[in-house]
Amino acid sequence: MQSETKPRWERRKDARPQELLAAALDLFVDRGFAATRLEDVARKAGVSKGTLYLYFENKQELFKAVVRENIVQIIGDAEVEFAAATEVSSAELLRTLLSRWWTEFGATRAAGLDKLIMAESGNFPELAQFYNEEVVSRAQNLITVVLERGIERGEFIPHHAPTMTMVLCAPVLMLTMWTHSFFPCDTHEIDPDVFMDTFLAMVQRGLKAPA
Repeated sequence: MQSETKPRWERRKDARPQELLAAALDLFVDRGFAATRLEDVARKAGVSKGTLYLYFENKQELFKAVVRENIVQIIGDAEVEFAAATEVSSAELLRTLLSRWWTEFGATRAAGLDKLIMAESGNFPELAQFYNEEVVSRAQNLITVVLERGIERGEFIPHHAPTMTMVLCAPVLMLTMWTHSFFPCDTHEIDPDVFMDTFLAMVQRGLKAPA
């Protein structure tokens, strides 16, 4: 009886895009965009440079694919899930959103992409615009929608939701930079989980509307 298991070479071919994206993420985070070479990505993934070009036209498209795989997908899933959560309180939605943004992105290797964009956006404005449109704007809009929902339901005190969104994003971004040693500072006393619990508790108390 013939085995239904795919031959090793075929399984390998199917896995190549993911292997290339994983290799590219590591190199982009470690070296930055400008210093990352496609031949190094291919070598790290165990394929030829020609094979890489079968999947990605150039380094810009490879970078966009890395961002979509590691960040945009998280945002898209959250948009769908939160739109259906009509029975959940706005406070719980906000806490879940910020917590998941940290655990699924801020605490992961992919968080280094934030550093890359901040460091190299001036030299690569097209990539900065792409990142702003597909990551920053969508993530901020999701938070703003939850805040406006809470105000409309009388769960949150009245406030300017877009401004509050920026206020909420700043501490999480700073924790990301501290945790991943983006700045030369002593982080030995920072426990990310305690930081997030403290921050989220403060947010809930501050936004909660009076009974």
